Amino acid sequence: MRIAVIGAGPAGLYFSYLIKRRRPDIDISVYEQNPADATFGFGVVFSDRALDFLRGDDPETYDLITPRMEAWTDLQLDIEGTKIRLDGIGFSAIGRLDLLRILQQQARTAGVELLFEHQIDALRDLGACDLIVAADGAGSTIRTAQQDAFATSIKILSNKFVWYGTDKPFETLTQTFRRNNDGVFNAHHYRYTPDMSTFIVETDAASWDRAGFAAMDEDAARIYCEAVFADTLDGHKLISNKSVWRDYLKVSNERWSAGNIVLVGDALRTAHFSIGSGTRLAMEDAISLDRALDRALDRALEKGGGDIPAALADYEAMRRPVVDKLVAAADASALWYEQFGAHMDLDPWDMAWSYIQRSGRISVERLAKISPAFVERYQAARGE
Repeated sequence: MRIAVIGAGPAGLYFSYLIKRRRPDIDISVYEQNPADATFGFGVVFSDRALDFLRGDDPETYDLITPRMEAWTDLQLDIEGTKIRLDGIGFSAIGRLDLLRILQQQARTAGVELLFEHQIDALRDLGACDLIVAADGAGSTIRTAQQDAFATSIKILSNKFVWYGTDKPFETLTQTFRRNNDGVFNAHHYRYTPDMSTFIVETDAASWDRAGFAAMDEDAARIYCEAVFADTLDGHKLISNKSVWRDYLKVSNERWSAGNIVLVGDALRTAHFSIGSGTRLAMEDAISLDRALDRALDRALEKGGGDIPAALADYEAMRRPVVDKLVAAADASALWYEQFGAHMDLDPWDMAWSYIQRSGRISVERLAKISPAFVERYQAARGE
């Protein structure tokens, strides 16, 4: 069996490693248009219990990644100087390049062929394949070429965001909200090494226009954002890495596979970065596809061949209910951020309450168990 994987992000690399580890006889190649050490952005964040979903089935990869992670148990909101801590809402983070290097190492050790600086413009470039895994991100060329077959839907949200780093290590993941004469701004920031943090700046379309970002180069935009968050950065600078303003693409597909092509990761669906689940979703896609393919190959042993359509149907049936639930929460969170300027008009404690309820997944009763100190302080602030 020959498998071609397009894209060497977390989904593509991890699937390749898993299936090659399980079935060494499979011929699997990963094609990536960028160099091996090229990555955009800085750290990636995992919500809840980080990589506990790897611990049972893949302790080796778990043990390689987790020592490189930064972790914290609380989240903080900084609403125009009022700081409100949300206890019991933990996250972990790791440098994106560190994560990719670990997954590259695992894939190579298992015998996967990794082909960097190798762009695939058309399926014919791959030759004969039993399975093609499109793991090439939200702008997937493989999916775009057959978007009718996948029934692809892409919605562009109105907010703008830009992904920076900084050498200020923040204690915990913090959402900082600021105003100036041009409008409203939000920063999502968290450390991913002991001395580096991710710093994502987001603003609404009206503020972006008034600030004049369309006419600014990358350096001028960085300097403007440093001024907006000067008190937060406390003398530290923002660091650029292809840090240009982006639109968030909400990608979904009615059908997850077409023929022998299957979608994983952001090529399949995006989940807004505000819930910290994109990388985890991608790696869990890889796990589900690996298991579905392995089961199909077991069933096909007596027939002398693999049943790819059955494997892809199994993958979707197993994975879609989980994905749909998480994406619904991510969409609700994205909608909240699309209106964060209006939320800033609330009393800070009411804004914090609105923030924590934004995904619709946490009942008041559950929140009282998860974040008892926050709930107590909120009720005291409201005179309850």
